[in-house]
Amino acid sequence: MKKLAVSLFIGCMILLLTACGETTKEEATSDLQEKVEEVKGYKATAKMVFETGEEPQEYDVEVWYSDPHYYRVHLKHAEEKQSQMIIRNDEGVFVLTPALNKSFRFQSDWPTNGSQAYLIESLVKDITEDSSSTFAEKDGSYVFESKTRYKHQHMFPMQQIIFDKKTLTPSSVKVKDAEGNVKINLTFTAVDLDASFQKSDFNLEKNMMSAQLEVPVLGDGEEGAEAFTVLYPTAQLEGTALHEEKEVTIDGGKRHIMTFTGEKNYTLIQEKLEAAPVMVTTTDAPGEVVDLGFAMGSLTEQSVSWSYNGVDYMLASNDLTQEELVAVASSVQGTMVK
Repeated sequence: MKKLAVSLFIGCMILLLTACGETTKEEATSDLQEKVEEVKGYKATAKMVFETGEEPQEYDVEVWYSDPHYYRVHLKHAEEKQSQMIIRNDEGVFVLTPALNKSFRFQSDWPTNGSQAYLIESLVKDITEDSSSTFAEKDGSYVFESKTRYKHQHMFPMQQIIFDKKTLTPSSVKVKDAEGNVKINLTFTAVDLDASFQKSDFNLEKNMMSAQLEVPVLGDGEEGAEAFTVLYPTAQLEGTALHEEKEVTIDGGKRHIMTFTGEKNYTLIQEKLEAAPVMVTTTDAPGEVVDLGFAMGSLTEQSVSWSYNGVDYMLASNDLTQEELVAVASSVQGTMVK
């Protein structure tokens, strides 16, 4: 009887010690939520590799956040001289294209309207809103597998998010397609949770000027329309194929028009000017901000438009769903028809 009692006592102690050494999913999630709520401002830098085109595209990402709703996200191509910036301030949500000296204003609830792999609070929201998310503690890190909240969720339905257990800051995010292949691989290189800002840090003109110091404005010593490289969508829609393409000269540049016909018809327009406007132009965007991975775009019921590497793109269709519009637009990175 005495031996049995001792065995039971030892067994209970082992269970107790084991339980004390492990963090549950609920505890980890609660800790992350508390951390996000107490942060009044942060800076983060990351490397993002987008792997949906013919070749992986690498971007440097810089994020500024200030409570309650000020954001500045700067996406810079690691090799090409191009960048894009998204800003949220008291005047609205803006997508800036420094090389074209223009910006678009959105009436949008970005970034709360979907997953944003480079925003800490968005990652925590992805985890907390997915009751089926999985959790593991490994090598001093919290490892979550959760659903995403993208508008085009069928393209990238799942993600792996890793947080450092000690600092509760994100280490990496791997966004996956339906087959489990990693399509967006984001690695955080630095996170400062004690950053402070002025409202002027999120000013549109100020940020446009600073971005243009890094990326020359089109026409400012850069090659113009002659350097126009036409890109093709690599995504294939069954029963639809390229029917016609033509290039026309427009005032100050060139426009390339592709017509795809079949079961689902759509048109892809690419336009490049020899020089950007002298003054910054701000246009009200008709749609919602959409993240194409390599660029931020404007999504409506029948079109998606974006700028990339000094070129304006518009994909329009009466037949494609919004998810299909985004899927095709996200794949416009090929230099030959697939």
